[in-house]
Amino acid sequence: MAEEVKKNKTEKPQNNPRRERPAKREENDGMDKRLVHVRRVTKVVKGGRTMRFSALVVIGDGKGNVGMGIGKANEVPNAIDKATVVAKKNMKKISIVDGTIPHETIGKFSTTNILMLPAEEGHGVIAGGAARAVLEVAGVKNIVTKIHGSTNRINVVRATLNGLLSLKTREEIAARRGKKPEEI
Repeated sequence: MAEEVKKNKTEKPQNNPRRERPAKREENDGMDKRLVHVRRVTKVVKGGRTMRFSALVVIGDGKGNVGMGIGKANEVPNAIDKATVVAKKNMKKISIVDGTIPHETIGKFSTTNILMLPAEEGHGVIAGGAARAVLEVAGVKNIVTKIHGSTNRINVVRATLNGLLSLKTREEIAARRGKKPEEI
């Protein structure tokens, strides 16, 4: 009897549903998701410190739609999921012409300035970490960037988005002025 109990304890349970990991949920909506930054944040309370995680996610379809989101939770995967939901709600359309931006622009947020210059075919994305993630998920193939000021990742992502949203194509400018695109 004692031998059976020992044998049962040493055997690992087969097909125990509580031990199986749930299958990862694949998102088949055509969106490219990039985790830019995860940081541990601490709140000091009466009983000590409470640790949480903050995640910064950018999401895009590679065709000119891009969004960013920040999520906080007690665990990293939950923070990433929350940030992804926020990013999907904040999707914006940007102007892309032949895989690059239509004209040079400066994106600003707080003390971060990012200079973005259009580049010829074959140049590639020349950008620092957080800005690169935004540009790649947006679908920009050729661009040159330079960050001035703060390189805080959240500020860089927001400055990049502000710069991309300020872009106007020749057709948009002509329509606003009531002229033909060739006249501009």
